[in-house]
Amino acid sequence: MRPLIAPLALCAALLAPMTSALADDAPITIVIKDHMFTPAEVKVPANKRVTLLVDNQDATSEEFESAELKVEKIVGGRKQIKVSFGPLKPGKYPFFGEFHEATAKGVVIAE
Repeated sequence: MRPLIAPLALCAALLAPMTSALADDAPITIVIKDHMFTPAEVKVPANKRVTLLVDNQDATSEEFESAELKVEKIVGGRKQIKVSFGPLKPGKYPFFGEFHEATAKGVVIAE
């Protein structure tokens, strides 16, 4: 049984960084509720492709729009969409909900 311990430990050590990398690639969730984005400020790594999961919990549709991110997508009521963009240079990239511009505002911060 002892001869198996070293190879198993080596396999675990080699797989650990892969598991971490997979977790880092998980989408970042933004919720739309009461015509507002939560969180309104989303920090993402600079120089890396990013995916957001936009979860609209309102009964009505909203639009996730950003000229800076080059994104314009409608999210149906009680629906979800994925939005991918980047890699982004360090900076701030505003987004808004066109159907409720007064309240649905946010910013992606690439660091």
